[in-house]
Amino acid sequence: MVITIASAFGLGLACPSLCLAQSEPEPSLNDYLPRRDPEVSRDEWRQRIEEARRRSKEISRERRKHPELYKSIPEDPDVVASERLLRDDSLQRGDIVTTKKGMFVYQGRSDQPRRDQDFVPVNPKSVR
Repeated sequence: MVITIASAFGLGLACPSLCLAQSEPEPSLNDYLPRRDPEVSRDEWRQRIEEARRRSKEISRERRKHPELYKSIPEDPDVVASERLLRDDSLQRGDIVTTKKGMFVYQGRSDQPRRDQDFVPVNPKSVR
């Protein structure tokens, strides 16, 4: 009987496809990481570096040649505040907002785009 069990055991090792309890291998960390490009050769790496240097010098030359194109445009704080109000989705009819120009009541509707006309000035004399 010992020979039969040993031969069956040996047969199982020799032919793993006969095993009944096979499971899928556990995923490894590499299965979740993005695929990497094959490594580049030293010459390709040097070419990439030289190309990046060339582009950098080109951009520097362009910025020196036309500095007016790269100046930041100062934003008007009043315009920024107005745009922020017009984009504010939390405003509801009757809300009061305060700006440099005074206090305003929002009279618009939530189902329509906001307009400047939706903000009605609050008359301080009538609020007593």
